[in-house]
Parts: sequence; structure tokens; C-alpha cells
Amino acid sequence: MKFKAKILHIATRGTLIAILNKIDTEKLDLTTLDRIKIKRGNKTEVVAIDIAYGKKEVSPGQIGLFIDVADELKIKENDELEVSLEPKPQSLQYIKNKLDKKELSKTEINAIIKDLVSNRLTEIETTYFVSGCYVNKMTLDESAYLAQAIVDNGGKLSFNKKPVVGKHCIGGISGNRTTSIVIPIVAAAGLTIPKTSTRSITSPAGTADTMEVLAPVSHSKEKIIQIVNKTGACMVWGGTQDLASADDKLIKLEKTLSLDPEGFLLASILAKKSSEDCSHVLIDIPIGKEAKIKDSKKAKDLAKKFIILGDKLKMKIKVIITDGSQPIGKGIGPALEARDLLLVLQNKPAPEDLKKKSIFMAGMIFEMADIKEGIKKAQEILESGKAYKKMQEIIKAQGGNPNIQPENIKVGEYTHTIKSNKDGKVNYLSNNLVTKIAKTSGAPQDKGAGIYLHKKLNDKVKKNEPLFTIYAESKDKLNFALKENINDIIKID
Repeated sequence: MKFKAKILHIATRGTLIAILNKIDTEKLDLTTLDRIKIKRGNKTEVVAIDIAYGKKEVSPGQIGLFIDVADELKIKENDELEVSLEPKPQSLQYIKNKLDKKELSKTEINAIIKDLVSNRLTEIETTYFVSGCYVNKMTLDESAYLAQAIVDNGGKLSFNKKPVVGKHCIGGISGNRTTSIVIPIVAAAGLTIPKTSTRSITSPAGTADTMEVLAPVSHSKEKIIQIVNKTGACMVWGGTQDLASADDKLIKLEKTLSLDPEGFLLASILAKKSSEDCSHVLIDIPIGKEAKIKDSKKAKDLAKKFIILGDKLKMKIKVIITDGSQPIGKGIGPALEARDLLLVLQNKPAPEDLKKKSIFMAGMIFEMADIKEGIKKAQEILESGKAYKKMQEIIKAQGGNPNIQPENIKVGEYTHTIKSNKDGKVNYLSNNLVTKIAKTSGAPQDKGAGIYLHKKLNDKVKKNEPLFTIYAESKDKLNFALKENINDIIKID
């Protein structure tokens, strides 16, 4: 069938979509999300369809094209296009198999990820894959296949200098911005440590969200390699079109319901490390009553899986289990966390727990790379100012201002401070409420939103001393945050 093109000024930057009038879909026996193949000259593209019920938007005989499709095929308004029916991708059957509790093969998982990256699967269809893996769990083999598929269907960094080391936290604890301190410490010692990360799934900020306060994080694969070759490190967003884009697409869908299936968690982290060309990786698993992992038994089980899966992907993995009983650092939210990490790197008064954990983790990486007395070496590099100098190099290489100071980082202008109503000591700090209220105030989308913790567990408090301050970029969002149970964040005895 032939149709005249009507360009719709809408872009999905994802699934390729075209719209047909209801009259034409009835003739062709098509329903929403069925596939058609569009041909223009020697070029073809398979797209999912949506249906227009009125003639004003898309008339019978017309095909409405989202900008993504028009750009892909270089179609102009009123171009005549050949349209034919196209079967749905075979990968949909594999997704159904997972929903039916069947274990997927390497070929099947690769087909799903290939179609996801090529925008042949809609978000609804991919959500069924996420749901199937959440409800029916994934085997270690499936996680390995998923990690490899993400790497194989994206770009991979490659560096001549070995070893290439990496560090990753499984998340679930607010603050915990150790990565942005560990990386300049390690790079200052001459090791190569690239860091690509997704934006936050469930927390008020991820590494990419916080680093974006200091420098651009969206770069091409070629630019990332250039940055790392120059400085020994980078802290960038991993969802670029030519890197681990499948991982970023999956994470966006997980984020909708705050899902984080264990199999995806394993695959996502190690796919990032594999795409970074890492040979040695340190994994941080925080445990605590309100952390993602509640107890040491579960943490040890997950640690074993990381090590086994790393072996399958030819990476040496070391896992550390750390205290996740409360947020790490005092600032929660991109701008507030960026202030904290700069204070640590500049050896100014800063959250001591953030400094200590960063030194410990950098030390562990040094020992993995056969550098003796790793913790002592990490502390010397940080306190000598070498790590801060390296951070300035990284910020400059990524296009930021290397001389940015903590006090110059803009935070939300609308604030509310909760003060103690008695003398005492902090005996409870809710990680879950800190996360919830920081996000309700606008983080991580609003870089200046979040919470600053003036007091933490076991700190002594006097009556009328500030406990924490909420920051927001709009009055409405601050008021929205204040509707939460803010008085339950910190308890004094």
C-alpha cells in the first residue's frame, strides 16, 4: 500500500512510531503496536503503529511520522511511501517465555537486547521483560548473558594501559558519593579508572547526577577515551548512543516502579565495568535495616554471585560489605553532594565518614592492583592535594570549570530547617525518609534540591540546634516535601 507522509513534530528518541488513520488500520487488520515496514527508495525501517481516530490529525491515505522516523529515512512532507505489514519481533516470544518462568538462552537474551537498542521494542513490551525478570528471577547464566548482550550491542571502551580498575556501589544509601573521591585518588597514583554510570534509579543522586553539577557528563565514546587517555579517569553518563545504551533504557523502565531485579543489578553493574574495559573491579555492598541489602547473609550471597559472574566475564572482582545504617556524608542531592566531595578533596572541614570510606575503598583498589600499603597510599594522595589536582584535571577535560568552589555551587533557594526540641543524642536516622523527602523536594532532576544533615547517628544535640535542612528550587516542591513525615527523619533520646 502507498501512503503520503505527514511529518508530526513529535520525537520519542526511543521506539520508532508511525500513525495511521483508523479507517486504514481496519482495512489492513492492524491494531496498536503492530508493526509495519516503511520503504523509501532503497531504505526501509520497521516501526510500531498508533491509531488516529480523527481525520484532522492523520487522514485516510496518510501516514503520520514522528521526527525520529522521518529523520532516519530522510522523508519530507507528502513523500509517497510504500508500506507493508511486518511480523512482530521474535524477541517478544522470548519475553513471553520469561513470563512463563522459562530460562532464557544466550541467543534469546541477545535478541531482546538487540531489538531494544534498535528501538524495535516498545516501552510496554520491554517492561514485560523487566517484570518477568523481577517476578521469576534470573539465573547467574542469564545475568551473564544479559551483561554480555548489553556490551555486545553497545560500544566498548578500550585502553592500552593495564590494569584498568573500576569501582561500583550497588546503591540504596543516600549520599555515599565515594566514587567521585576514589577516582581522583586512584588516577593520581597513575592507574586507569574510567567511570560510566547511569542516572539515579531510586536515590536522590547518582554519580552522573552529582558530577553533572561540576562538568558535562554526556560525551561520545571517542571523547570519553580521549578524556581517560589524558587524565587517567572520567566520570560520565553511560547512556550515550554508542555506549551501554541498553542498560540505560532498562534502568528508565525499572525506575518507574523503583524495581531493581537482582539479575539486572548484577548484569547492569558488570556490563558497565566490561564496557569500560575493566580488569579489576571493587564492588561496595552497604547493608542496613533501611538499605537495599538488609543483612550480611544476603550480602555475602550477592558477593559470591558478583565474583562468579565476574569470572564468566573475565574480570577479577573484590566485594566489600560496608555500613549502610545511615546516609554517608551530610549533603543529599546532586549539588549538596558535590559540595561535600569538593570539601573532602580540598582537605577542608568535611564529613569524616565520607572521607574515611573513600580512603578505605581507594586503598582496596590499590591492593587489587598490587600497590602495597594501599590505605596509607590513598590517604597520602588525598591529604597531599594530589587527588584534588587530579579532580581539577578531570573536570576541565570534561568541559567544566576546574576552579569551581564548594560555596559557589548553587543550591535550592527555598529551605526549611528542623531543629531539636530537646537535648540528647541522635539514636535513629531514617535512610528511607531522607531519600523520599530529598526526592520529593526535586532531587535529582533539580540539582539544587535535597537535604543537608546537620546531625547524624550518635551525635550529641542541644535543644534548638538544627537537625537537617530541606532544599528545593521551587516553593511548591518545598511545600510538597513538608507534607511528608519530616519529623520522623531523626529521633533523639
